Amino acid sequence: MTNAPAVAAPPRATMRFQFHKDFPFERAIALVPYLRRLGISHLYSSPILTARAGSNHGYDVVDPTRVNPELGGEDGFRKLVAALRAEGLGMVVDIVPNHMAVGKDDNAWWLDVLTYGRGSRFGHFFDIDWEPADPALRDKILLPTLGVPYGEALRSGDLKLARDGKRGGITLRYADHMFPIRPEDRYDIETAGGIEAYDATTEDGRARLHALLEKQNWRLAHWMVAGDEINWRRFFDVNELAGLRVADPAVFEATHEKLLDLYAEGLIDGFRVDHIDGLADPGGYARNLRDHLDERQAERPGELSEQRAYLVIEKILGPGEELARDWKVDGASGYDFMDDVSALLHDADGEEKLNVFWAEISGRPADFHVEEETARREILDRSFSAQLDQATDALHRVARLDYETRDTPRAAIRRALVELLAHFPAYRTYANAIEGRTEADKPIFAKALEKARLTIMPADAPVLDQLDGWLGGKKAPDDQRILLDKAIRRFQQLSAPVAAKAVEDTGFYRYGRLLSRTDVGFDVATFSMDVAEFHRKAAARGEAFPDAMLTGATHDHKRGEDVRARLAVLSEIPDEWTSAARRWREASAELRSADGPSAADEQILCQTLVGAWPHWLSPDDATGCEAFADRVAGWQEKALREAKLQTDWSAPNEAYETAARDLLMKLMTTPGLKLRAEIAAFAQRIGPAGAANGLTQTLLKLTIPGVPDTYQGVEFWDLSLVDPDNRRPVDFAAREAALGKAETPLEAAAHWRDGAVKQALIAATLAERARSPRLFSEGSYEPLEIEGPDADHVVAFARTLGGDTAVAVAFRQACGRLDASDGLRMAEKVLQKNVINMPATLRDRQATDHVTGRSTRLKAETLLGDLLLLPVAFLTSSS
Repeated sequence: MTNAPAVAAPPRATMRFQFHKDFPFERAIALVPYLRRLGISHLYSSPILTARAGSNHGYDVVDPTRVNPELGGEDGFRKLVAALRAEGLGMVVDIVPNHMAVGKDDNAWWLDVLTYGRGSRFGHFFDIDWEPADPALRDKILLPTLGVPYGEALRSGDLKLARDGKRGGITLRYADHMFPIRPEDRYDIETAGGIEAYDATTEDGRARLHALLEKQNWRLAHWMVAGDEINWRRFFDVNELAGLRVADPAVFEATHEKLLDLYAEGLIDGFRVDHIDGLADPGGYARNLRDHLDERQAERPGELSEQRAYLVIEKILGPGEELARDWKVDGASGYDFMDDVSALLHDADGEEKLNVFWAEISGRPADFHVEEETARREILDRSFSAQLDQATDALHRVARLDYETRDTPRAAIRRALVELLAHFPAYRTYANAIEGRTEADKPIFAKALEKARLTIMPADAPVLDQLDGWLGGKKAPDDQRILLDKAIRRFQQLSAPVAAKAVEDTGFYRYGRLLSRTDVGFDVATFSMDVAEFHRKAAARGEAFPDAMLTGATHDHKRGEDVRARLAVLSEIPDEWTSAARRWREASAELRSADGPSAADEQILCQTLVGAWPHWLSPDDATGCEAFADRVAGWQEKALREAKLQTDWSAPNEAYETAARDLLMKLMTTPGLKLRAEIAAFAQRIGPAGAANGLTQTLLKLTIPGVPDTYQGVEFWDLSLVDPDNRRPVDFAAREAALGKAETPLEAAAHWRDGAVKQALIAATLAERARSPRLFSEGSYEPLEIEGPDADHVVAFARTLGGDTAVAVAFRQACGRLDASDGLRMAEKVLQKNVINMPATLRDRQATDHVTGRSTRLKAETLLGDLLLLPVAFLTSSS
């Protein structure tokens, strides 16, 4: 790759591909010309390092030193990058510094730790507490792997010694898991009669095997004890993902060497960092990674040596929280924009009516904060009790260092921590014992303290003040810094997963006011956003992080971007929606069993059916309805279990789940069912307004400051549901064929239901970004003034650099403002009543409208009808 051509820097536009064994690197090579024609500058890849066999996402890395052979290995990756370079495209790769997959028999580092314990050369790689409060776990690793209690597993004979021919030595086997026996025990095993003498189906063998296992560096346990007793950090509450100590230089080097080598060789141009808030020091890690990339930049071939690495991080920003500017990153990976543009599409006038209806039909709180607090307490108790104890113990040790605080009881510290975490308004803070709390962290902590004081027991209230000081409110004395830094880290690495599991993976599945406002990174309390606030946030992001990633769909979203866009329409017609929902609840009575589902779960199901109903699906299409029902059933099972109300993953309520699925299947497959026809008709009625919202959010993503990302396949309508539905195979052949027609968005709108209009808008806009890259990466962002009765519904702005200008105009909340007889065309009565006041620098300039393909002159007061035929317009002009 010595003559590698330069690629866009920063990226102009990315497309995310999910690689796995059924979609390896080789499959992507044929799609590279399509990416170029669409206007993509960089392929944005899911993790490429060796993951657990069969992984469909790549986040369960077992060997960070090799490119995944299931994807084609390093040779396959090189071939893909060569194909990208031939078309002038770059490569951005998702990386996973927080954790590795463990268990089974495929992670050599983890197996070495199990073999040699604390003395393993990898013993410091994983975030293991070798000295926990439980003396039975000193210098041991708890392995909550068993499907039954340990005694039962031992008696059943499912725990069996075996000779490991691949690695040598003797191991314990349980299902598909392997646990290495200490080398020093092998002689005793052989002298006792070999592994046959440890047959647990006999009394003597069982006693002998138990005694042997008690001597190991690990202790087997039932998987359900993990939340209470585990002594190593997991990814959230997943027992198969172990946290890494990537702040250790040796761990960083070992886990990043291959990626940095590929970057230096010119095969990778940038990185997206997964789950950075799980790390002990996210800012320190980001700066360290940037420094390593800068050090290797000069090694890159040709013009690539002049291009700095693109670096974005997965960061969930809480309300009012801003990304730190000193982390040396180009921005976040787009959840903040996804939230902003979603809120923009919602009508504030519908909020209260939807609140009242949800509380009435569900019997649950209309205020999401109440739901969130409940979920946080439950999650702390059931999934993070062990980590809470570790943070408590660390703080209790700090308390004992000072005679002023040594009488603070451990139990009181634990209770105060629970109250603090129950009200924490962000994923985490970034304090340390030396520098204390950052300015950005202070209001976050103050808000948590304020709310915690309202719910804590009066006798424990003084402990909150102690926590305030210990957790960054005061700089630590020299003799307390080591212990206090550990305590702060324990707290911060606990608050992030608690937030994720309680809010996104519990509360969002319980709260059904309007599902379009419950997705990853969303601030549910902000139901809607006006145009002025959207402009303010877009400009602020452009000022702080002009190259931040912008996205509307991800591998993690709970429902596709066009599902959310369609459901947002319900905020404009709350009376019509609630009336229909009540009517459907009554009509479904004859389809429901005595076991359920509840009115709340049925309401959430109805929203899902309306939001995700395919544009092409007739309620009389038996095959299509059954296929759609199967997709929804996968979502339904996950949604019910994540909500943890009637059923959950640890103890499935089969009767309730069966009743819920039966209702769904009867709704979708009963021949001639009038209720199904009503649901379909409702979805079809709001379909055009939802599609208009979809075009609006697409145009805004492509034109405001930032780097737009398109998740695989969503260049057509994205009516997907939560994973694995949003990771289904993409029909790229249909997308290539549609792009080959080279239609303008206006032409494609004539058959808008197939999604080609969205693709045409993307292609037209990205073509202009390619022609004038600096205009969009460096140009100013200037909101344009709208006058008229629909002014609050129009988002308009100009991007200007030198003599080049781009103007974007988008209509939001278009329900009732579309031409009822002509799909996505705007109603003439709307267009003729509103004007855009063009600034003096744009007046009387000839501009090309890339939505219609026509030329138009920008007037001082440009009539909306001169620009908008569809809900969006995109114009460019050069002086």
